[in-house]
Amino acid sequence: MATNSNTVTRRTRSSNRPAGRQNIAQNRKARHDYTIIDTYEAGIVLTGTEVKSLRAGRASLVDGFCTVSDHELWLRNVHIAEYAEGTWTNHAPRRPRKLLMHRLEIDRIENKLHEGGLALVPLSMYFTDGRVKIELGLARGKKEYDKRQTMAKRDADRELERYAGRKFKGMTD
Repeated sequence: MATNSNTVTRRTRSSNRPAGRQNIAQNRKARHDYTIIDTYEAGIVLTGTEVKSLRAGRASLVDGFCTVSDHELWLRNVHIAEYAEGTWTNHAPRRPRKLLMHRLEIDRIENKLHEGGLALVPLSMYFTDGRVKIELGLARGKKEYDKRQTMAKRDADRELERYAGRKFKGMTD
């Protein structure tokens, strides 16, 4: 029996994990406190108990931030709760976690951070095809009056939408 060397057999990984994006946690406070300039997606190095805890949706990004040291990106102060069924192999909830990105992207981010006035904050954490990903935002802090302006604009837009909906339904003259 002769085999054709031009054919390539592809192995598919059979899994029961849902395909696509499945949210774990979001940092709504970051979008309120910062103006997001640019966003990035990064992988993250985790232990087994951390992944199991994330599958249960037990994470908080509220106080998290990223730092660059020795051309490596680190996620700090993000809380991933201990796994309930874990043993002595359980993880520390707020340990620093290494983020996985291409070296050129890390260098670009590092240069932007050194310009000053910018921070790298986690915006959301999610599963993509069974792998945990972090959406990072290059952000500039908002002043108090900027926050008030954002809230006023959102309220005005909401009022316009309500009025347009009523007008469309024929409720107003």
